[in-house]
Amino acid sequence: MKAVIMAGGFGTRIQPLTINLPKPMIPLVNRPIMLHTVELLKKHGITDLVLLLYHQPMLIKNFFGDGSEFGVRISYVTPIDDLGTAGAVKAAAKYLDERFLIISGDLLTDFDLGKILAFHDKKQASATITLTSVKDPLQFGVVITDKAGRITKFLEKPGWGEVFSDTINTGIYVLEPHVLDLIPEGENRDWSKDVFPQLLADKAALFGCNLKGYWADIGNTDAYLESCHDICAGRVAVNVQEGSTGAAGQRLFIGQEAQIARRDLVRSEGLVVLGDNSQILGSARLKNCIIGRNCTIEDGAELEDAVLWDNVYLKQGCRITGAVFCHNVRAGAGVTIEPGAVVGDETTIGDGALLKKDVKVWPRKVIEGGAIVTTNLIWGEKWRKSLFEGATVRGLTNVELTPEFTAKLGAAYGSTLPKDSFVLAGRDPIRSSRMLKRSFVGGLLSAGVNVRDVKMISLPVLRYKLTTFGEAGGFHFRQSPEDPAATDILFFDADGVEISSGTAKSIERIYFKENFRRVHYTEPGAISELPRIYDFYREGYLRALDRELLKRAAPKVVVDINHSPAGDFLPQLLSELGVEIVELNSHMIESVTGTTPEQRERALDQLSRIVVTLGATAGFWLGPSGERIRIVDETGVILSDLEALTTLAALVSRAEKGGSLVLPVQAPAVVEELAREAGLTVKRVKSDGRSIVEGAKEKQVQLAASMEGRFAFPPFQANFDALFTVAKVLELLARTDLALGQLRRGVPQRAYRHLRLPCSWELKGGIMRKMSEDSVDREASFLDGVKVQLPDAWVLVLPDQHRPLAHVIAEAADAKRAEALVAEYGKKVEKWKEELAEG
Repeated sequence: MKAVIMAGGFGTRIQPLTINLPKPMIPLVNRPIMLHTVELLKKHGITDLVLLLYHQPMLIKNFFGDGSEFGVRISYVTPIDDLGTAGAVKAAAKYLDERFLIISGDLLTDFDLGKILAFHDKKQASATITLTSVKDPLQFGVVITDKAGRITKFLEKPGWGEVFSDTINTGIYVLEPHVLDLIPEGENRDWSKDVFPQLLADKAALFGCNLKGYWADIGNTDAYLESCHDICAGRVAVNVQEGSTGAAGQRLFIGQEAQIARRDLVRSEGLVVLGDNSQILGSARLKNCIIGRNCTIEDGAELEDAVLWDNVYLKQGCRITGAVFCHNVRAGAGVTIEPGAVVGDETTIGDGALLKKDVKVWPRKVIEGGAIVTTNLIWGEKWRKSLFEGATVRGLTNVELTPEFTAKLGAAYGSTLPKDSFVLAGRDPIRSSRMLKRSFVGGLLSAGVNVRDVKMISLPVLRYKLTTFGEAGGFHFRQSPEDPAATDILFFDADGVEISSGTAKSIERIYFKENFRRVHYTEPGAISELPRIYDFYREGYLRALDRELLKRAAPKVVVDINHSPAGDFLPQLLSELGVEIVELNSHMIESVTGTTPEQRERALDQLSRIVVTLGATAGFWLGPSGERIRIVDETGVILSDLEALTTLAALVSRAEKGGSLVLPVQAPAVVEELAREAGLTVKRVKSDGRSIVEGAKEKQVQLAASMEGRFAFPPFQANFDALFTVAKVLELLARTDLALGQLRRGVPQRAYRHLRLPCSWELKGGIMRKMSEDSVDREASFLDGVKVQLPDAWVLVLPDQHRPLAHVIAEAADAKRAEALVAEYGKKVEKWKEELAEG
């Protein structure tokens, strides 16, 4: 029996630990992570090993040699190119002429490999994937099997709305050699994305073996610290090469030539490991800490849940809690390190310095004495696990989103685009948006990307221009509608659609790694203007409407333009269509802040009163970015976002003879009834903006809508556009000879309730699994969350993509039934949270 150990990864997510080391060589209890894997294989009788290398291969070869020192036989394969997880194994095919096991070199596990092999043999499988349950399945591949263990579905790194199980792919496989025939020679292939889905499609013998035990993917610094903590807590057993010298009940391991000058002054608790030739020179308090080789710890040190690599020197009075010091770190007297901090190789920390929680310091930095370090020493203002929320980067203005941060973000974004390409740059009228956009543009130029700066502009206009040829993407800076103290940076692709999660991850990867493309000094990008951008939009806008019909109807409308850029052209457009427009707040002004929620409510109330006083057809309030809209009917009723959705769905259904409506999964079921009566269909999609717009791009879509008052009429453009919504609603009203109030009152009345519950990230996967199990005997859909159809009602449990929340949404024929449903399922979610927390 042979085993293949995957040991070629770059380890970018776990930096700075991997700046000078390949990930499998990171010390875990003073021994490389991969050595623990080798010993696990040897324990189960697997001694013929093939190591697949790529990044810094010589460091691994120099340590392991031919394997004889560790009681195994090792062959090495180093592909010339990055061939992916499966392509790399194909490169080692000449060694794999019999059944073999694949395991990652950066896992820590105590799985019984014998059980996996026995399962594979019993099922006569072509491929067996080892599965286990985890608290947070979002970052892993979720695998669903039938009762016999045959795999029925894969979800590779799903969103929360797609997590129907917390059973994940552990990266440990047993394969028959013929599986390698599916992989072309020298081509990049991935097991989870390519090979296993192909086996599934071919209905091959593909099984999942679910094991219980300890399993940790040491993919980032938090996971590394957690694994070290688990070892100290006894949750997983590993070999410790230092000898045990503690008293009865004491877990103190001391290496060769290591010294404790005054044993009576050293207090140890839990697991304490002192590496070879290390010394403690005075009093110390040590609790659950691992100290490497050749370290020196002076008097008065306090270490708890700390990991020190080799050649670390701590002067007197240092206090380190839940942190990692890499090789050759020097810490002065009285240094304090808070939990989650990671200090890279060869860093010097001056006396009395404080490193705050989760700070990451890259190698070879100097921290002056007395400094209070609250930010990472390489990434800018604040270290974050993820920059993006969907296609948006959001942060507190000039605190989290600073000019330094946005310049680097611009360079990262530019590095994902072709050199000499063009992007569109826009913003709202807020001054801080201008400040941050300018620094962002500087980063783009440094990567050789040209910027067409359209300055203050409505988002629909920018996105409409992106649907034409000429730009590789675009971005827009605005004050966050959720928090006036924050700024949003929205990213769009070449079609004006919000960028995909894959593109966002590519930008993040470059940003965190700082692997920017820096062009030659003669090649930076240029800034230009696009003076005819409104002409593009105007021509398409007018062409998409029945101008003669509108001129004959001559509707009167009141529009609150909200001091937005739309004020420069929307009134003129509506006038050209024969609309009598009464403008409110139409003068665009650059300001230090936008409107508050209280100001918006007062503006809507004023709009309502003016509509009634003037006898207008309708009133419209435009969001500052030009995407969101609030509607007032002819009687002065201010429609909620939900009412606006159902009313416009009713209007489109009455006006159009065919086609479809694209709506999120949680939209009211009444829209199906309205559409069906008119011969239209409804397509449900995920609730994020990108999914709605992608759905709107399909043929014969008449209307697409979000739950937050954003509408798109795809015959004009598939992107959300409040400016076009104004004219299109007036045209449809004229075509049907109906009024908004009449339509609103004619919509069948059903009760819609929405409950938001706190839900930590690590519990979301388990809750979705339990919801799936709870719904097994009912009609349920799994498009986004789990939606259960009941007689004359439905209920949806939907995990929030960006916040620690779970949404419980229900619709029923009456309020009592809807409230009972959200209460019932809310209690279920709370119960499942308690069960998962206890288990």
